[in-house]
Amino acid sequence: MNELDPARLRQLQLVGTLSGFAAGAWLGAAEAPTKLVTLGVSPVVISFMMVLGVFLARWSLPALVRGTAALKDDVRQAPHLLVWAALGGCLWAVANTLTIFAIKDIGLAVAFPLWNSNSLLGILWGTLLFNELRDAGRGRWIAVLGGALVMFAGATVLAVTSSAHAPGGNALRGVVAALTAGAMWGTMYIPYRKAYLTGMHPLSFIAFFTIGELVMMTVLALAFLGGPGELWHELAASREILFWLLVAGFVWVVGDLFQQYAAKYVGISRGIPLSNTNQLWGLLWGMLVFGELAGGGRGAVIAGSLLMAAGAGAIALASAPGREYRRWQEAGARESARYGVDAGEDAAAARPRHTPLDWLLLLVATAVFVGSAALARVPALHIGWGWAAALTLAIFGFLVAGGVALWRTTRFG
Repeated sequence: MNELDPARLRQLQLVGTLSGFAAGAWLGAAEAPTKLVTLGVSPVVISFMMVLGVFLARWSLPALVRGTAALKDDVRQAPHLLVWAALGGCLWAVANTLTIFAIKDIGLAVAFPLWNSNSLLGILWGTLLFNELRDAGRGRWIAVLGGALVMFAGATVLAVTSSAHAPGGNALRGVVAALTAGAMWGTMYIPYRKAYLTGMHPLSFIAFFTIGELVMMTVLALAFLGGPGELWHELAASREILFWLLVAGFVWVVGDLFQQYAAKYVGISRGIPLSNTNQLWGLLWGMLVFGELAGGGRGAVIAGSLLMAAGAGAIALASAPGREYRRWQEAGARESARYGVDAGEDAAAARPRHTPLDWLLLLVATAVFVGSAALARVPALHIGWGWAAALTLAIFGFLVAGGVALWRTTRFG
């Protein structure tokens, strides 16, 4: 078992932490277009188009950065991870659909922190299954458990507040939908961690992950709407806003890429709470851009969100020492022995090898986005454009900072 140089370990943990914060910024922005549900657009249509945007982005971005030939190499190394990736994608599709219903009933600002209860499951699965927090020391255990309790307190404040300020009139249904989505997303991170312990590249994993997403979402859409004809009718009726939903899927992929690197380099017990700073971004988008909670309840929501953010911060700052990292390596060796594959850190990204298939994937994705943009119209929502521009500028700042850090430290490995 190879010992990782302490300086290298600190570098990876720093870049993993920055990736977690960048993930929070982009994942928070990705949920903004789901406010279209308030215009009467079916939640299933919204989720279906977001998943389609995710699918296009998740195959075109790896094709651009590494080439599909690199995907084949990863599949040959760990073919069993295709099944885990597809399973994770199925869980994501169901959870994402539940979040749309939650936003409809209790609003974006309140729903966001509730489904981010997935942090608690992330800590549980990371500890039980992947040796995270083993030999971490009493101080780090206190920080993680104390942070989890603070996050639970913040979620409780938000749930109570939602009962008095739910825009859709069915607060209980919205709270249940949000919490169920959190449970499914928390479990979804198990395949993430299994993949990276056995050496699969994040760009390869998400490409196959999205197959499960699209298949599951298509099944849900056909079941909810009553068949292909009804689905096509709903899409045609909503053609003027489909572009914004595709963009939401693309933005979500950028956030999820950062989240993948956070899970890889700081573990899911720390990476999920870090990326769950998206709750504060969701709060900002909901309150500043869409004017949510203008009639009251802002103080309680802000207090609850800050409590949850404080808990996430305590967890994130409990960085893994070298002895805990050795436990991670033990978990990786166990996974490798179970599936008969070679594990190890990919020290640097392979040289990109582009084929005609790569350019075809990029061409198809671009054509779909351009075609939908030609039909798009600005939705009839009350939008604070100044705040929207400021938040957009901020998330691009995280993109640049996180991207540069990943390239310098890992070459996107």
